[in-house]
Amino acid sequence: MSSVRGFSVVKSNHIFSGSSTESSRKQYTTIKSTRIGQAKISTGHQAWRGSLHFDASLKSSSTSIPELTQQENKQKTLVLFSPCKINLFLRIIGKREDGFHDLASLFQAIGFGDTLELAPLKEEKSSIEKRNDEFTCNMPGVPVDSTNLVLRALSLMRQKTGVNMYFKTNLIKQVPAQAGLGGGSANAATAMWGANELMGRPASLEQMIEWSAELGSDITFFLSRGTAFCTGRGEILTPIDPPLPTGTKVCIVKPNIGLSTPSVFKALDYDELSDLDPDDVLLPAFLDSVGVENVAREYYVNDLEPPAFRCVQKLGELKDSLLKVDGFQHVMMSGSGTSIFCIGEPEDTESFLKEFGESEDIQVFFSEFIDRESNEWFQNPKNAA
Repeated sequence: MSSVRGFSVVKSNHIFSGSSTESSRKQYTTIKSTRIGQAKISTGHQAWRGSLHFDASLKSSSTSIPELTQQENKQKTLVLFSPCKINLFLRIIGKREDGFHDLASLFQAIGFGDTLELAPLKEEKSSIEKRNDEFTCNMPGVPVDSTNLVLRALSLMRQKTGVNMYFKTNLIKQVPAQAGLGGGSANAATAMWGANELMGRPASLEQMIEWSAELGSDITFFLSRGTAFCTGRGEILTPIDPPLPTGTKVCIVKPNIGLSTPSVFKALDYDELSDLDPDDVLLPAFLDSVGVENVAREYYVNDLEPPAFRCVQKLGELKDSLLKVDGFQHVMMSGSGTSIFCIGEPEDTESFLKEFGESEDIQVFFSEFIDRESNEWFQNPKNAA
Protein backbone atom coordinates (compact mmCIF):
# COMPACT_ATOMS: atom_id res chain seq x y z
CA MET A 1 0.00 0.00 0.00
CA SER A 2 1.27 3.45 -0.85
CA SER A 3 1.31 6.35 1.54
CA VAL A 4 -0.29 9.64 0.62
CA ARG A 5 1.08 12.70 2.39
CA GLY A 6 0.02 16.28 2.75
CA PHE A 7 -3.61 16.57 3.79
CA SER A 8 -4.61 19.39 6.08
CA VAL A 9 -7.17 20.25 8.67
CA VAL A 10 -7.94 23.94 8.90
CA LYS A 11 -9.79 25.74 11.67
CA SER A 12 -9.71 29.44 10.92
CA ASN A 13 -5.94 29.95 10.53
CA HIS A 14 -4.80 26.73 12.24
CA ILE A 15 -3.31 24.17 9.86
CA PHE A 16 -2.28 20.59 10.64
CA SER A 17 -0.56 18.25 8.22
CA GLY A 18 -1.23 14.53 8.04
CA SER A 19 -0.99 11.28 6.12
CA SER A 20 -3.20 8.52 4.81
CA THR A 21 -3.13 5.21 3.01
CA GLU A 22 -4.77 4.21 -0.26
CA SER A 23 -6.94 1.09 -0.53
CA SER A 24 -8.84 -0.74 -3.26
CA ARG A 25 -10.89 -3.99 -3.01
CA LYS A 26 -13.70 -4.08 -0.48
CA GLN A 27 -14.76 -7.08 1.55
CA TYR A 28 -16.76 -7.00 4.68
CA THR A 29 -18.39 -9.06 7.36
CA THR A 30 -21.26 -8.11 9.59
CA ILE A 31 -21.04 -7.69 13.33
CA LYS A 32 -24.55 -8.22 14.62
CA SER A 33 -26.35 -7.53 17.85
CA THR A 34 -27.45 -10.66 19.67
CA ARG A 35 -28.99 -8.97 22.68
CA ILE A 36 -29.56 -5.39 23.72
CA GLY A 37 -26.32 -3.51 24.25
CA GLN A 38 -24.01 -6.01 22.59
CA ALA A 39 -22.62 -6.71 19.15
CA LYS A 40 -20.66 -9.66 17.82
CA ILE A 41 -19.08 -11.01 14.66
CA SER A 42 -21.49 -13.11 12.65
CA THR A 43 -19.62 -15.83 10.76
CA GLY A 44 -22.70 -17.02 8.93
CA HIS A 45 -23.62 -13.84 7.08
CA GLN A 46 -22.51 -13.12 3.51
CA ALA A 47 -22.36 -9.40 2.88
CA TRP A 48 -23.58 -7.70 -0.27
CA ARG A 49 -20.30 -8.00 -2.15
CA GLY A 50 -17.11 -9.99 -1.73
CA SER A 51 -16.34 -12.98 0.42
CA LEU A 52 -16.93 -13.11 4.16
CA HIS A 53 -13.75 -11.67 5.58
CA PHE A 54 -12.34 -10.55 8.88
CA ASP A 55 -8.58 -10.16 8.78
CA ALA A 56 -6.85 -12.49 11.21
CA SER A 57 -4.76 -9.60 12.45
CA LEU A 58 -7.95 -7.92 13.66
CA LYS A 59 -8.48 -10.72 16.16
CA SER A 60 -5.98 -8.98 18.36
CA SER A 61 -6.43 -5.43 19.57
CA SER A 62 -2.74 -4.74 18.94
CA THR A 63 -1.47 -1.39 17.73
CA SER A 64 1.93 -0.46 16.42
CA ILE A 65 3.11 -0.12 20.03
CA PRO A 66 5.28 -3.13 21.00
CA GLU A 67 3.47 -5.58 23.28
CA LEU A 68 4.33 -4.80 26.88
CA THR A 69 3.45 -6.18 30.27
CA GLN A 70 1.04 -4.33 32.56
CA GLN A 71 3.96 -3.29 34.75
CA GLU A 72 5.86 -1.82 31.78
CA ASN A 73 2.73 -0.08 30.51
CA LYS A 74 2.27 1.64 33.88
CA GLN A 75 5.18 3.87 32.87
CA LYS A 76 3.59 4.82 29.52
CA THR A 77 1.53 7.79 28.41
CA LEU A 78 -0.43 7.32 25.20
CA VAL A 79 -1.34 10.27 22.98
CA LEU A 80 -4.07 9.10 20.61
CA PHE A 81 -5.90 10.81 17.78
CA SER A 82 -9.70 10.64 18.06
CA PRO A 83 -11.16 11.17 14.56
CA CYS A 84 -14.69 12.17 13.70
CA LYS A 85 -16.99 10.82 10.98
CA ILE A 86 -19.44 11.80 8.29
CA ASN A 87 -22.45 9.85 7.02
CA LEU A 88 -22.24 9.45 3.25
CA PHE A 89 -25.84 8.31 3.32
CA LEU A 90 -28.28 7.93 6.20
CA ARG A 91 -31.58 6.14 5.82
CA ILE A 92 -34.14 5.92 8.62
CA ILE A 93 -35.86 2.54 8.29
CA GLY A 94 -38.48 2.94 11.01
CA LYS A 95 -39.17 3.33 14.71
CA ARG A 96 -38.53 0.41 17.04
CA GLU A 97 -40.55 -0.82 19.98
CA ASP A 98 -37.84 0.41 22.36
CA GLY A 99 -38.26 3.99 21.10
CA PHE A 100 -35.05 4.03 19.04
CA HIS A 101 -35.00 4.06 15.26
CA ASP A 102 -33.51 1.49 12.90
CA LEU A 103 -31.14 3.11 10.45
CA ALA A 104 -28.80 2.19 7.63
CA SER A 105 -25.79 4.41 7.03
CA LEU A 106 -22.37 4.43 5.40
CA PHE A 107 -19.91 5.94 7.89
CA GLN A 108 -16.53 7.38 6.94
CA ALA A 109 -13.72 8.56 9.22
CA ILE A 110 -12.06 11.88 8.42
CA GLY A 111 -8.82 13.49 9.53
CA PHE A 112 -10.30 16.08 11.84
CA GLY A 113 -10.71 15.25 15.49
CA ASP A 114 -9.59 15.43 19.09
CA THR A 115 -6.55 14.24 21.02
CA LEU A 116 -6.74 11.92 24.05
CA GLU A 117 -3.82 11.69 26.48
CA LEU A 118 -4.00 8.57 28.62
CA ALA A 119 -1.70 7.30 31.38
CA PRO A 120 -2.12 4.80 34.25
CA LEU A 121 -2.49 6.25 37.72
CA LYS A 122 -0.09 5.10 40.40
CA GLU A 123 -1.61 2.85 43.04
CA GLU A 124 -0.13 4.37 46.17
CA LYS A 125 -1.99 6.51 48.72
CA SER A 126 -5.43 4.98 48.36
CA SER A 127 -7.01 1.58 48.04
CA ILE A 128 -8.39 0.39 44.71
CA GLU A 129 -11.97 0.54 46.05
CA LYS A 130 -11.70 4.30 46.63
CA ARG A 131 -9.87 5.20 43.46
CA ASN A 132 -11.28 7.08 40.47
CA ASP A 133 -10.05 8.00 37.04
CA GLU A 134 -8.84 11.58 36.64
CA PHE A 135 -10.26 13.51 33.70
CA THR A 136 -9.65 17.00 32.32
CA CYS A 137 -10.79 18.70 29.13
CA ASN A 138 -9.94 22.02 27.49
CA MET A 139 -13.45 22.68 26.10
CA PRO A 140 -15.89 24.44 28.43
CA GLY A 141 -19.18 22.64 28.90
CA VAL A 142 -17.80 19.13 28.47
CA PRO A 143 -18.83 17.09 31.54
CA VAL A 144 -15.89 15.88 33.62
CA ASP A 145 -17.88 13.56 35.89
CA SER A 146 -18.93 9.92 35.45
CA THR A 147 -21.42 10.86 32.71
CA ASN A 148 -18.58 11.57 30.28
CA LEU A 149 -18.21 8.83 27.65
CA VAL A 150 -14.45 8.62 28.13
CA LEU A 151 -14.83 7.82 31.83
CA ARG A 152 -17.68 5.41 31.09
CA ALA A 153 -15.46 3.65 28.53
CA LEU A 154 -12.60 3.27 31.02
CA SER A 155 -14.99 1.92 33.64
CA LEU A 156 -16.42 -0.53 31.12
CA MET A 157 -12.94 -1.82 30.25
CA ARG A 158 -12.19 -2.49 33.91
CA GLN A 159 -15.53 -4.22 34.37
CA LYS A 160 -15.16 -6.46 31.31
CA THR A 161 -11.46 -7.32 31.60
CA GLY A 162 -11.17 -7.56 35.39
CA VAL A 163 -8.03 -5.39 35.23
CA ASN A 164 -8.29 -2.75 37.97
CA MET A 165 -6.20 -0.10 36.29
CA TYR A 166 -7.21 3.55 36.69
CA PHE A 167 -6.19 6.37 34.40
CA LYS A 168 -5.23 10.02 34.22
CA THR A 169 -6.84 11.37 31.05
CA ASN A 170 -6.73 14.70 29.26
CA LEU A 171 -9.03 15.34 26.31
CA ILE A 172 -8.03 18.11 23.91
CA LYS A 173 -11.20 18.80 21.99
CA GLN A 174 -11.64 20.51 18.64
CA VAL A 175 -14.77 18.72 17.37
CA PRO A 176 -17.84 20.82 18.25
CA ALA A 177 -20.75 19.33 20.18
CA GLN A 178 -24.10 18.64 18.48
CA ALA A 179 -22.35 18.55 15.12
CA GLY A 180 -23.36 15.14 13.76
CA LEU A 181 -19.67 14.18 13.62
CA GLY A 182 -19.59 11.57 16.39
CA GLY A 183 -16.91 13.35 18.40
CA GLY A 184 -17.96 11.99 21.79
CA SER A 185 -18.40 8.46 20.44
CA ALA A 186 -14.92 8.60 18.92
CA ASN A 187 -13.49 9.74 22.27
CA ALA A 188 -15.02 6.67 23.93
CA ALA A 189 -13.70 4.25 21.30
CA THR A 190 -10.25 5.84 21.55
CA ALA A 191 -10.32 5.47 25.33
CA MET A 192 -11.24 1.79 25.02
CA TRP A 193 -8.38 1.15 22.60
CA GLY A 194 -5.85 3.05 24.70
CA ALA A 195 -6.93 1.44 27.97
CA ASN A 196 -6.59 -1.99 26.39
CA GLU A 197 -3.03 -1.14 25.35
CA LEU A 198 -2.03 0.05 28.81
CA MET A 199 -3.71 -2.92 30.48
CA GLY A 200 -1.55 -5.28 28.43
CA ARG A 201 -4.15 -6.08 25.77
CA PRO A 202 -6.48 -8.36 27.75
CA ALA A 203 -9.30 -7.83 25.20
CA SER A 204 -9.52 -8.69 21.52
CA LEU A 205 -10.88 -6.25 18.97
CA GLU A 206 -14.02 -8.36 18.63
CA GLN A 207 -14.63 -8.13 22.37
CA MET A 208 -14.24 -4.35 22.40
CA ILE A 209 -16.63 -4.07 19.45
CA GLU A 210 -19.14 -6.19 21.37
CA TRP A 211 -18.77 -4.18 24.57
CA SER A 212 -18.86 -0.78 22.85
CA ALA A 213 -22.57 -1.10 22.06
CA GLU A 214 -23.29 -0.78 25.78
CA LEU A 215 -22.03 2.82 25.66
CA GLY A 216 -23.77 4.15 22.55
CA SER A 217 -24.76 3.54 18.97
CA ASP A 218 -21.88 5.17 17.04
CA ILE A 219 -18.95 4.02 19.18
CA THR A 220 -18.73 0.65 17.43
CA PHE A 221 -17.94 2.35 14.11
CA PHE A 222 -14.73 3.92 15.39
CA LEU A 223 -13.33 0.45 16.08
CA SER A 224 -13.54 -0.27 12.35
CA ARG A 225 -10.72 0.62 9.97
CA GLY A 226 -12.44 3.80 8.84
CA THR A 227 -15.37 2.86 6.58
CA ALA A 228 -18.38 0.83 7.70
CA PHE A 229 -22.01 0.15 6.84
CA CYS A 230 -23.95 0.46 10.09
CA THR A 231 -27.48 -0.74 10.75
CA GLY A 232 -29.78 -1.30 13.74
CA ARG A 233 -29.32 1.69 16.05
CA GLY A 234 -25.89 2.02 14.46
CA GLU A 235 -24.34 -0.73 16.59
CA ILE A 236 -24.55 -3.46 13.92
CA LEU A 237 -21.28 -3.05 12.08
CA THR A 238 -20.37 -4.24 8.58
CA PRO A 239 -16.74 -3.17 8.08
CA ILE A 240 -15.73 -2.18 4.55
CA ASP A 241 -12.34 -3.83 4.26
CA PRO A 242 -10.28 -2.28 2.77
CA PRO A 243 -11.93 1.06 3.56
CA LEU A 244 -12.82 3.65 0.93
CA PRO A 245 -9.68 5.23 -0.57
CA THR A 246 -8.09 7.89 1.57
CA GLY A 247 -7.31 11.35 0.32
CA THR A 248 -10.80 12.37 -0.78
CA LYS A 249 -11.12 16.03 0.16
CA VAL A 250 -13.95 17.07 2.44
CA CYS A 251 -14.84 20.41 3.98
CA ILE A 252 -16.89 20.59 7.19
CA VAL A 253 -18.99 23.71 7.71
CA LYS A 254 -20.45 23.94 11.22
CA PRO A 255 -22.86 26.72 12.23
CA ASN A 256 -22.54 27.61 15.89
CA ILE A 257 -26.14 26.64 16.56
CA GLY A 258 -26.59 23.05 17.75
CA LEU A 259 -29.38 20.50 17.47
CA SER A 260 -30.05 17.57 19.79
CA THR A 261 -30.73 14.26 18.10
CA PRO A 262 -34.07 13.77 19.94
CA SER A 263 -35.36 17.13 18.69
CA VAL A 264 -34.56 16.17 15.10
CA PHE A 265 -36.29 12.80 15.39
CA LYS A 266 -39.29 14.49 16.99
CA ALA A 267 -39.67 16.60 13.84
CA LEU A 268 -39.32 13.56 11.54
CA ASP A 269 -42.11 13.06 8.99
CA TYR A 270 -42.17 9.38 7.98
CA ASP A 271 -43.89 10.24 4.69
CA GLU A 272 -40.77 12.16 3.66
CA LEU A 273 -38.36 9.24 4.03
CA SER A 274 -36.43 8.17 0.96
CA ASP A 275 -37.49 4.95 -0.74
CA LEU A 276 -34.00 4.08 -1.97
CA ASP A 277 -32.93 0.70 -0.61
CA PRO A 278 -29.71 1.06 1.43
CA ASP A 279 -28.45 -2.48 0.73
CA ASP A 280 -29.39 -2.90 -2.92
CA VAL A 281 -29.07 0.67 -4.21
CA LEU A 282 -27.16 3.09 -1.97
CA LEU A 283 -24.29 0.90 -0.76
CA PRO A 284 -23.41 -0.41 -4.25
CA ALA A 285 -23.58 3.14 -5.60
CA PHE A 286 -20.74 4.19 -3.28
CA LEU A 287 -18.66 1.02 -3.32
CA ASP A 288 -18.79 0.52 -7.09
CA SER A 289 -18.04 4.13 -7.96
CA VAL A 290 -14.55 5.34 -8.84
CA GLY A 291 -14.44 7.85 -6.00
CA VAL A 292 -17.35 9.16 -3.92
CA GLU A 293 -17.16 12.46 -5.77
CA ASN A 294 -18.45 10.60 -8.83
CA VAL A 295 -21.50 9.11 -7.09
CA ALA A 296 -24.75 10.53 -8.47
CA ARG A 297 -26.24 13.29 -6.33
CA GLU A 298 -29.49 11.34 -5.83
CA TYR A 299 -27.62 8.74 -3.75
CA TYR A 300 -26.43 11.30 -1.20
CA VAL A 301 -29.45 10.77 1.06
CA ASN A 302 -29.92 11.89 4.65
CA ASP A 303 -33.44 11.31 5.94
CA LEU A 304 -32.71 13.62 8.88
CA GLU A 305 -32.09 16.69 6.74
CA PRO A 306 -35.75 17.73 6.29
CA PRO A 307 -36.60 17.61 10.02
CA ALA A 308 -33.32 19.33 10.94
CA PHE A 309 -34.01 22.09 8.41
CA ARG A 310 -37.49 22.54 9.88
CA CYS A 311 -35.94 22.92 13.32
CA VAL A 312 -33.33 25.41 12.08
CA GLN A 313 -34.32 27.14 8.85
CA LYS A 314 -30.90 28.79 8.48
CA LEU A 315 -29.34 25.33 8.21
CA GLY A 316 -31.14 24.69 4.92
CA GLU A 317 -30.17 28.14 3.71
CA LEU A 318 -26.52 27.37 4.53
CA LYS A 319 -26.66 24.18 2.48
CA ASP A 320 -28.15 26.07 -0.47
CA SER A 321 -25.29 28.57 -0.28
CA LEU A 322 -22.67 25.82 -0.18
CA LEU A 323 -24.19 24.08 -3.21
CA LYS A 324 -23.31 27.20 -5.22
CA VAL A 325 -19.59 26.99 -4.35
CA ASP A 326 -17.52 25.94 -7.38
CA GLY A 327 -15.45 22.86 -6.56
CA PHE A 328 -17.89 21.11 -4.23
CA GLN A 329 -19.31 18.02 -5.96
CA HIS A 330 -21.71 17.09 -3.15
CA VAL A 331 -23.09 18.92 -0.11
CA MET A 332 -25.09 17.24 2.66
CA MET A 333 -25.72 17.39 6.40
CA SER A 334 -23.88 14.78 8.49
CA GLY A 335 -25.89 12.68 10.93
CA SER A 336 -28.49 14.68 12.81
CA GLY A 337 -26.53 17.91 12.23
CA THR A 338 -25.73 20.59 12.42
CA SER A 339 -22.49 20.11 10.44
CA ILE A 340 -22.67 20.13 6.66
CA PHE A 341 -19.96 18.31 4.73
CA CYS A 342 -18.84 19.20 1.22
CA ILE A 343 -17.06 16.68 -0.99
CA GLY A 344 -14.26 18.40 -2.89
CA GLU A 345 -12.41 21.69 -2.49
CA PRO A 346 -13.50 25.25 -3.31
CA GLU A 347 -11.89 26.47 -6.50
CA ASP A 348 -11.37 29.88 -4.92
CA THR A 349 -10.37 29.10 -1.35
CA GLU A 350 -9.70 32.72 -0.43
CA SER A 351 -13.18 33.85 -1.47
CA PHE A 352 -14.76 30.83 0.19
CA LEU A 353 -13.05 31.51 3.51
CA LYS A 354 -13.92 35.19 3.29
CA GLU A 355 -17.61 34.31 2.88
CA PHE A 356 -17.83 31.41 5.33
CA GLY A 357 -14.63 31.08 7.37
CA GLU A 358 -14.57 34.66 8.66
CA SER A 359 -18.14 34.52 9.96
CA GLU A 360 -18.49 34.53 13.73
CA ASP A 361 -21.43 32.14 13.40
CA ILE A 362 -19.68 29.46 11.32
CA GLN A 363 -16.62 27.22 11.76
CA VAL A 364 -14.86 25.75 8.72
CA PHE A 365 -12.62 22.66 8.76
CA PHE A 366 -10.78 21.27 5.71
CA SER A 367 -9.94 17.58 5.94
CA GLU A 368 -9.98 14.33 3.97
CA PHE A 369 -10.90 10.66 4.29
CA ILE A 370 -8.61 8.60 6.51
CA ASP A 371 -8.32 4.98 7.58
CA ARG A 372 -6.03 2.92 9.77
CA GLU A 373 -3.98 -0.21 9.35
CA SER A 374 -5.47 -3.30 10.96
CA ASN A 375 -2.82 -3.38 13.69
CA GLU A 376 -2.65 0.36 14.41
CA TRP A 377 -4.87 3.14 15.73
CA PHE A 378 -5.84 6.16 13.63
CA GLN A 379 -2.95 8.53 13.10
CA ASN A 380 -2.98 12.00 14.63
CA PRO A 381 -2.75 14.44 11.70
CA LYS A 382 -0.80 16.97 13.80
CA ASN A 383 1.98 14.50 14.51
CA ALA A 384 2.25 12.65 11.19
CA ALA A 385 5.38 13.29 9.21
